Amino acid sequence: MKRITELDAEIYDNYEQGQEKRIQELDQVTIRFAGDSGDGMQITGSQFSATTGIAGNAFNTFPDFPAEIRAPAGSVAGVSGFQIHFSREEIHTSGDFADVLIAMNPAALKANFKDVPRGGVIIVNEDAFTPEDLEKAGYTSNPLEDESLEVYHVVPVPITRLTVEQLKDVDMPEKDKRRSKNMFALGIAFWMFDMPMLPTEQWIEKKFAKNEILKKANLLALRAGYSFGHMTELLPIHFRIRTAHLRPGLYRNITGNQAISLGLVAASQLANLPLFLGSYPITPASDILHELSRHKNFRIRTFQAEDEIAAMASAIGAAYAGSLAVTSTSGPGLSLKTEAMNLAVMAELPVLIINVQRAGPSTGMPTKVEQADLLQALVGRSGESPLPVIAVRSPADGFRKAIHAMQIAVKYMTPVILLSDGYLANGTEEWKLPDLSDLGEFKVAFRTEKEGFAPYLRDEHLARPWVKPGTPGLEHRIGGLEKQNITGAVSYDGENHQSMVQLRAQKIMNVQKEIPDVVVLGSGRSNILLVGWGSAFGVITDARLELAEEGIDVDQVHVDYIHPLPANLGDILRRYKHVIVIEKNMGQFAFWLQGIYSVNVEKFNQMNGKPFKTSEVMSIVKGLGSNI
Repeated sequence: MKRITELDAEIYDNYEQGQEKRIQELDQVTIRFAGDSGDGMQITGSQFSATTGIAGNAFNTFPDFPAEIRAPAGSVAGVSGFQIHFSREEIHTSGDFADVLIAMNPAALKANFKDVPRGGVIIVNEDAFTPEDLEKAGYTSNPLEDESLEVYHVVPVPITRLTVEQLKDVDMPEKDKRRSKNMFALGIAFWMFDMPMLPTEQWIEKKFAKNEILKKANLLALRAGYSFGHMTELLPIHFRIRTAHLRPGLYRNITGNQAISLGLVAASQLANLPLFLGSYPITPASDILHELSRHKNFRIRTFQAEDEIAAMASAIGAAYAGSLAVTSTSGPGLSLKTEAMNLAVMAELPVLIINVQRAGPSTGMPTKVEQADLLQALVGRSGESPLPVIAVRSPADGFRKAIHAMQIAVKYMTPVILLSDGYLANGTEEWKLPDLSDLGEFKVAFRTEKEGFAPYLRDEHLARPWVKPGTPGLEHRIGGLEKQNITGAVSYDGENHQSMVQLRAQKIMNVQKEIPDVVVLGSGRSNILLVGWGSAFGVITDARLELAEEGIDVDQVHVDYIHPLPANLGDILRRYKHVIVIEKNMGQFAFWLQGIYSVNVEKFNQMNGKPFKTSEVMSIVKGLGSNI
C-alpha cells in the first residue's frame, strides 16, 4: 500500500512557488493529533475520524489520554493524543506509526516524534516553542532550529497567532480565542487530505447552538485553517484516499463502549424486558454508564452506586426482580465486586459483568491498555465458581457480543463476564448497522406454574427456574449459603455440596453448545499458528495479511469464548509446529491453553500500556527463520 513516507523527497524539495499543486492518491494514512490535555485533541481527532467515515474510508482510531488528571501544562506527562488510521482497504488497527503528526506544543512533539517514520510530515504550532515551553518539555535546544528533525518534513505554522488574528472581531477574551486553535489545526488536516469541512461545520452548529460566540469562533478557526493550507501552499501536494470497498449498507462510527451499550439496549428490546445497569464510575468503563443513561425511553434504568460492591449488589437485586441486569467496571472494580459475584453464582441469577480492562495492578495506569484481568475473570473468586467468560475483539464487535453474553446469562441462569479493554472502549471504527431481523430471538421464560415447582429444579441446560418475586405459590429463599439440590433449602451436607459444585460447573460447560467453532484464517497449510483473544485480533489479522504479501504463510485463530473454549480448538492447536499466543499480559491465555490442552505454546507478551504494533508481530514470525 502506498503511503506518505514512501513518496520521493523530490516531491517536496523541487517544488517551486506558483507551480500547480498536485493531489497525490494514497492507499492509507495514519495521522496523529497531539497537544496538552486541554488543547481539544480528542475532539479534533473524533471529528477527523467521523469525516473519514463519511468520505467512505475504512478507519480505526486510538485515543491516548494522559494518566494524570491534572498534569502540569506543557509537560510530557500531560500530552493527549488521537491517532486515526484510514484507508481505501479494510484495516483492523489504528496504525503502527504516524505518517503525519500535528503537534501543538514542544511536549507533544517530544512525546510523539519517535513514532513518525523517516520521511513523515510533522506540522508544529511554532508559537508554542518559547524558551519556557521548551524547558517544560525537557528540551535543551529548539528542535525546530537544530538538526534533530532533519529526517522529517517539518512544517512550522503559527497556529495560535493565526487563530487569534482570525478571531479579532469576535467578542471574547484572548485566552478563549486561543482555545479554538484545535479547529485551526483540524482545518489544515482537512485541506491536507482533500476532505470536506461540512460534517464538522454541522457538528459545530449543533454543539454550540445556544452559544453564538463559541459557534462563530470555532467555525472561523476551522475555515481559516483550511484556507491557510490552500492559500499559503503549505505543502507542494496534498493527498487523497480513495473510497474504501465496503459492503453496501448504512454505516456510522462507533466506540467499543458505545457498541456494548447499544447491544444491551438491543438485548432489552429483543427480550422485551427492562434493563438495569448498576455501576460505579471508573476509567475506561464509565462511558457505558453515560451512554445507557441516554436511553431511558427504552426502559433502561441506570444507577450510579456509591461503590463497586453496591453496584454489583444492585445488579443482583435487579436480576432477582426479573430485569436484564448488568454491571460495568474495570480491573480494580472487578476485584471489589468478587464477593457479590459469588453470591450471584450461588443464587444462580443472570447478571452480565462487563470488565473494560486497563493497566494494573491497583490504580496502575488507568488510561493505558492491558489484557491482564483474564485469570481474575476465570478463577478470581472464592471456592469453585466457574463462569462463562467472553471477549470482545473489536470496537464494533461489542454490539453482538453484549447481546450473546446476555442471552447466555438468561438461558443458563448464571453470571457472565464480558471482557473489553481501554483500546477497544475508546477506539472507533466504521460499523455497518445490522438488520434487526438478523439478531435472532431472545427467549425469556419466567416460571409461573405452581405445580411441581422447586427453586433448584433444573432444565435440560441445568438452569434453575427464573421466578419473579411475588409470583403466587412460588416463594423461595436464595442467598450465599449452599443449597440443597432441587429444594433450595440450606444444606451443610458434604455430599450435597460436591454434587452442587459439579452441577454448577457442568452447567457452565454446557454453554459450549452456544459457542461457534473457531475458524482458521489463512491458507491452512502453514506450520505457524498465531493465536489471540480480545483486542489482539486487529494486529494479528493485519500482520498475517502483510506477511502473506511478502510470501510468508501463517495461519490465525482468534478465540472470543475463553470459558468454555470452542469445541474444536484443541484439535486445531495440535496440528501446528509453532503456536504463538499474542496478548497484553505475561502469558495468561497461554497458561490457560497449556493447562487445558497440554500443548506447547510460544508467547509474545507486552505490558507497555500501548497497543501491539503490526510490525512487532511480523518480527516474531520472521524471527523463526528457517522454521517458517
